[in-house]
Amino acid sequence: MGFIFAIISGAAMSVQGVMNTRLGEKIGMYESNMYVQGTAFILSLIVMWIMGSGNLRAIGEVNKLYLFGGVLGLVITLTVMNSMSRLSPTVAISTILIAQLITAALIDAFGWMDSEKIAFDWTKYAGIALMLGGVLLFKWQR
Repeated sequence: MGFIFAIISGAAMSVQGVMNTRLGEKIGMYESNMYVQGTAFILSLIVMWIMGSGNLRAIGEVNKLYLFGGVLGLVITLTVMNSMSRLSPTVAISTILIAQLITAALIDAFGWMDSEKIAFDWTKYAGIALMLGGVLLFKWQR
């Protein structure tokens, strides 16, 4: 199920990035971001009320660093829109995916944010190199 969720997430992020960029071209980037984040907030509330089984009151017990995830939502939306408007969707998403992989590998390698440490060996370096090469080949024009 993890792979299915990852595939859905990746596809949704790519489609959303293009949708947000096109919306931003018509109404403005910050206006588009407000609409996107606002609708996500409203839908999140509805889903929480229907399906939520956690304890929102426990938010005070969470490491304060983790509360900045919402701030990153703003950063993500704006930077995806900016990258897509300046690059093609394929090059933008490929670069975003490489940045995600490198960041996730660093989180794993150092055990940051209470993650289990996972070794970063030569195969991971090779995988990143291959992906970077793929983006360069894709972007390369004769």
